[in-house]
Amino acid sequence: MSVDALGAALPGVPVAAGLVGLLLRYRMRGFAALLGVGGATVALVCAIAVAVRGVRGADAGVTIAEFGRVTVTFGTWLDGPAGLVAVAVGVVALCVQVYSVAYLHDDERYAPYAAQVSLFTGAMLLVVVSGDLIALLVGWEVMGICSYLLIGHDRRLPEAPRAAVKAFLVTRVGDIGFLLGIVVLGLHAHSFRIAEVFAAARSGGISGGTLTAACVLLLAGVAGKSAQFPLHTWLPDAMAGPTPISALIHAATMVAAGVYVVARLYPLFERSTAAMVVLAVMASVTMLLGALSALGQDDIKRVLAWSTVSQLGYMTGALAVGAPSAALFHLLTHAAFKALLFLAAGSVIHAVGTNLMSAMGGLRGRMPVTFWTMTIGLGALAGVPPLAGFWSKDAILEATTGSGPVPRGVAWIVLGSAGVTVALTAAYVVRLWRRTFFGPPRTAAAEAGHEPPWAMRGPLLVLAVPAALLGLAGLLTGFSERLGAGEPLAHLGWMTLVALVLLAAGALLAWRRDPAAAPPDTALGRLLANAFYLDAVQDALVTRPVAALARLARRGDEGLVDGAVEGVGSGAGGLGGLLARAHTAALPRAATAVLAGGVVLAAVIVIALGVGR
Repeated sequence: MSVDALGAALPGVPVAAGLVGLLLRYRMRGFAALLGVGGATVALVCAIAVAVRGVRGADAGVTIAEFGRVTVTFGTWLDGPAGLVAVAVGVVALCVQVYSVAYLHDDERYAPYAAQVSLFTGAMLLVVVSGDLIALLVGWEVMGICSYLLIGHDRRLPEAPRAAVKAFLVTRVGDIGFLLGIVVLGLHAHSFRIAEVFAAARSGGISGGTLTAACVLLLAGVAGKSAQFPLHTWLPDAMAGPTPISALIHAATMVAAGVYVVARLYPLFERSTAAMVVLAVMASVTMLLGALSALGQDDIKRVLAWSTVSQLGYMTGALAVGAPSAALFHLLTHAAFKALLFLAAGSVIHAVGTNLMSAMGGLRGRMPVTFWTMTIGLGALAGVPPLAGFWSKDAILEATTGSGPVPRGVAWIVLGSAGVTVALTAAYVVRLWRRTFFGPPRTAAAEAGHEPPWAMRGPLLVLAVPAALLGLAGLLTGFSERLGAGEPLAHLGWMTLVALVLLAAGALLAWRRDPAAAPPDTALGRLLANAFYLDAVQDALVTRPVAALARLARRGDEGLVDGAVEGVGSGAGGLGGLLARAHTAALPRAATAVLAGGVVLAAVIVIALGVGR
């Protein structure tokens, strides 16, 4: 039994850096930054080494515990996707750590922040390299607690703690299903090792019905972590966290974890048509919902947040139609351009002092580095050729036209949703671009806008390179084979032309609108700004009934259970009081009797002594 040392070091180094960082005092800012940046650097070097070394299968692992016939082990599985996704996580984590040093320059709680970012990174890398479902679950859950801590980092903002609790609770709902799915697979396969679970599914050791149940349960966790409908509502509110954390959550950790897990366990999912249909419907609704909601936002970070929801729908849609390699390709390109976009948005917010695009404008000449890097990111998001998102999005659209594990009608639904989303994405991208950088400055802060320090500009320039060029790697057979594709993922076809036409139509419609114009105060405008009021629906149908049930349970507990216990105590106390009062009342009589007895006894003794003489 053995574990690949390089694979173990990938999550181990940032986790160790995070644990040490949590012990630091707040004023030890320099050492905290050294730990955070140093840990991310070493993790990136390990990830590059894993990717360069080539594909490795699952190692033997080490046994942690045995429960009857079920064995829990820790091992790694460093295949092609694991190496490439680990590099993406490492690059984004390092950029976020460097950027945060300047962005949080006056934050007295920077030390625990940097440590939590390291733990967050290590948890995601554990999910990426794990060859065992239990170890994967550990990384999955550690990401959940880290997201809670980081989203609620700025305690001066009243919305931050609420957003942190919401993110934690909504994802926990999905994680209940995720945990049950893992338990079902492990018990029926008599092992939690992913390779052995695959073998059990192939041999019939896991029946079709059991496999479908397990996969649907796993999808509940995926919906929570990857913000898929109907468990998507936490992600836009998570913008209350620091902007670098938004970049990390949206680009390389947390939301990417769900997509990656489905791709990792794809041999199980493709055996269940029902689970894939559920995934396809979830993806179709999510990508449209996210894109439409992004159109109605004035907060620049919320536009990008809803964009992430929509782009994750693309990835899950690709998985549903039988193209896990295309989903992973888009996951990698999305990691680059979405991290770039959030960090660029952070630079704008740093300069202007607000998230609202209505208070921006005219920043193109004042912030040239931010403008051009964000333009690259927005172009990649919209799918402008030859930027990264163009190639990966085209690969997904092309995959929807082929044969896959879902019925053709379901695949056409995914294709229709994806096509409409192309136009909507172009529209909100152009809207954001023009409202932020073009037109006259709409506030004094925008008029005085300036570039941030180089510690913030540097990561933008680094991330602009893969945002622009990573898609070209899809033309290489070796890269595509690493992601599991038999041929280059990037290619031009008739769907390319359709996508470009839709992109141009959406961009043209948005371009015609005055960038200084406020969002329309119409029923449709309010509907989009409030994301179809799904938060209110969830509040009415789930949150309030559950809270009312909790209050009822509390009253029942306090009135019945506590009442019975307290009643017994009160009764015993009352009985003791009665006895005490009776005893207290008898004391004078008892004292008199004792005194009288003493006198009588003394008299007897005296008489006896007199007679004796």
